[in-house]
Amino acid sequence: MRWVKTVTMIEAHAEGEVGRVVSGGVIDIPGATMLDKMTYLNEVDDSLRRFLVFEPRGSAQMSTNLLFPPARADADLGFIILQGDKAHAMSGSNCICVVTVALETGMIEMREPETIVRLDTPAGLVIARAACAAGKCESVSLDMPLSFVDRLDVQLDVDGLGPVTVDIAFGGVFYALIAPGQIGLSIRPEMARRLVDAGTRIHRALNAKLNIVHPENPGLKGLAYTMFVDRTENGELLGATILPPGRIDRSPCGTGNSARMAVMQARGEAAAGDRFVARSIIGSRFDVMVADTGEIAGRPAVAPRINGRGWIHGIHQVGVDPDDPYPEGYLVADCWGDAFDLLN
Repeated sequence: MRWVKTVTMIEAHAEGEVGRVVSGGVIDIPGATMLDKMTYLNEVDDSLRRFLVFEPRGSAQMSTNLLFPPARADADLGFIILQGDKAHAMSGSNCICVVTVALETGMIEMREPETIVRLDTPAGLVIARAACAAGKCESVSLDMPLSFVDRLDVQLDVDGLGPVTVDIAFGGVFYALIAPGQIGLSIRPEMARRLVDAGTRIHRALNAKLNIVHPENPGLKGLAYTMFVDRTENGELLGATILPPGRIDRSPCGTGNSARMAVMQARGEAAAGDRFVARSIIGSRFDVMVADTGEIAGRPAVAPRINGRGWIHGIHQVGVDPDDPYPEGYLVADCWGDAFDLLN
């Protein structure tokens, strides 16, 4: 081989959602904090994300996680999530993948029955408590960033859908939460393509209408995802997060359920100590709870706790030949959807 760049990754998934973890080949990204590094990737040089995420080295149905030494003294490990549209500040499923990989490969020493890993993310510190036995990370519980409602009952007219009402909330990134029944949809695998199309249309309409910024951290801005929210027949939380440029999160979604619990608190449907089971479109499970309450810039907030499982399923190495005509990859709408206007 004559590769001019080589990156090694550990393949893992958390309740169905793939989160590859870079274990070699990326040393650092400019920036004093994880938020600075994310901003650099999104606004200065996006080539590494494209190289790792786009075809032929990546695929639509996955995220890739970059690991760094922490930038804050109270953390053990820093990381940033790379996805099809940009680098993102936070993801519950990717936290679970990162912790599982770090412990089961020995990057961080595993202690049984519990190992605490403090994660430095662009959205703030996340405390992960991993239940460990016989060398296996059996589950990971995440104390997420404070989550809050940005605005409720936003009404908008969406091209091809008509009038739609959504809630906007922060759960580590910003979400638009949508009841699918108002547009004649439900959260089922056979409706996935229609949910993606509708969620993308709503995302576009909200981008054109709203300026969304974290009140205490202006570097966290913009709508990251739409999420359809419903209940199962036995009352469990059911959700489907739409990730640009056009796919559904296979996990129940940690940041999405954090945002959802903030909305539930605002509507009197959840309080400190309340526990819920959250299901994804494929039936996978997170256990979620309102661990505590607080405030963000004078707004009521919740401290969510998310618990789920991760599994390592492979090792992957990618590179680029100096004559390769696609050193940063490519996208085709058959797999990536038609939402290219949501890409940076």
